[in-house]
Amino acid sequence: MVAGTPNLPWVEKYRPSTLQDLISHEDIIRTITKFIDENQLPHLLFYGPPGTGKTSAILACARKLYQPGQFRSMVLELNASDDRGIGIVRGPILNFASTRTIFKSGFKLIILDEADAMTNDAQNALRRIIEKFTENVRFCLICNYLSKIIPALQSRCTRFRFGPLSPEQILPRLNYVIDQEKVEVTEDGKQALIDLSQGDMRKVLNILQSSSTAFSTINEDAVYTCVGHPLKADITNILKWLLNDDFVSTYNRIQNLKVEKGLALQDILTEVHTFLHRIELPSETLMELLIKLSDIEYRLSGGTNEKFQLSSLIGAFHIARNKIEVNENE
Repeated sequence: MVAGTPNLPWVEKYRPSTLQDLISHEDIIRTITKFIDENQLPHLLFYGPPGTGKTSAILACARKLYQPGQFRSMVLELNASDDRGIGIVRGPILNFASTRTIFKSGFKLIILDEADAMTNDAQNALRRIIEKFTENVRFCLICNYLSKIIPALQSRCTRFRFGPLSPEQILPRLNYVIDQEKVEVTEDGKQALIDLSQGDMRKVLNILQSSSTAFSTINEDAVYTCVGHPLKADITNILKWLLNDDFVSTYNRIQNLKVEKGLALQDILTEVHTFLHRIELPSETLMELLIKLSDIEYRLSGGTNEKFQLSSLIGAFHIARNKIEVNENE
């Protein structure tokens, strides 16, 4: 953790600096620690969703491997913001990998963050360097999507998947940051932070910091308002309109709510889907509704007009309501 730097974003201020500080993936950390202790570190490939500790883990490994004075000469870290074509592989990466350190024993470490942004040509050039300079250097590739890494690179590395963090793993760290920053957060505010993050610790801290700037007390409404996400009360109202009101008034009310609160239909769809599973509906009706919701989401992702898709959403609920009424009358 970086101390005495109040202007740092909290995600950097509270980034774990040692392997012991990492809050999850105990099996992975235990395995890598054993590799380091026995001086048997292989090439590594970390993959998984953002904010799950991949970069923090390899930086903590580097700090365990090297003394503070050695870090700059023994570690090369490249991110997707750097040029990722074949030139960077044949230039800086090859130069760093091929030069030995005269006065320092051991191997160097090359960290390629967001490696799935590398071109196929660059990845193909990299596999030869990995083979040729294994005595001198270890590579750690970090990516979100394993499928974007060519099989030849995957086979040369030991793979570790960093899954989304569970609420039980996030909560202690969240409470620690809240105590350190002296922020007033309600229990429903903490739950909203965890729900919105979906296992992404970086997202938790970013939303917490944004909410603390905008509100003196961080509750559920403050968190949802800060990120522009629909409030649960709004979704309850939308569902009530969809299930009870006529087409025109439902359309006008939802459209006005979207404009007034700046909501996206995509977010409304996601929340309506969650609420639908809590409502007692006939199985067949529920299945038809969910299929239609998925079709609407697919069309939205293709860039279709939100007004048309809102009409489609209301129409799907009206058809479902009519079917329920017919079945009840029979």
